[in-house]
Amino acid sequence: MSAIGGIRWGVAHIYSSYNDTIIHITDVSGTETLGVASGGMVVKSDRMESSPTAAMMAAKRVAEIVRDKGITGLHIKVKAPGGHNGPHNPGPGAQAAIRALSRMGLRIGIIEDVTPMPHGGCRKKGGKRGRRV
Repeated sequence: MSAIGGIRWGVAHIYSSYNDTIIHITDVSGTETLGVASGGMVVKSDRMESSPTAAMMAAKRVAEIVRDKGITGLHIKVKAPGGHNGPHNPGPGAQAAIRALSRMGLRIGIIEDVTPMPHGGCRKKGGKRGRRV
């Protein structure tokens, strides 16, 4: 937890798929976990886990936890499933989570996309002629 200009920074790792949104806040080095919340922790039904509403509620919960630990600013790393057959754009909860974190009074630093991108690697499914619709 470094304090530059009076702001104690942390890193918010936001994993957002079409099934869930997970917000994991660490210190700047990424080794010490300060707080974790997900869409599934704040709603009852399975279909609501990935919704922007659930992401906002999870962000509020985790923001309160880290504010108590002295964090006043966050650098954000947004991650989608990615890989060689996952979607490369984050789910509906990512933007709502960032907005909720800033509304809770935390300063937002750098917003970065850390979705894993394939380079070569495994062959896509679908066979020689691709997926025929």
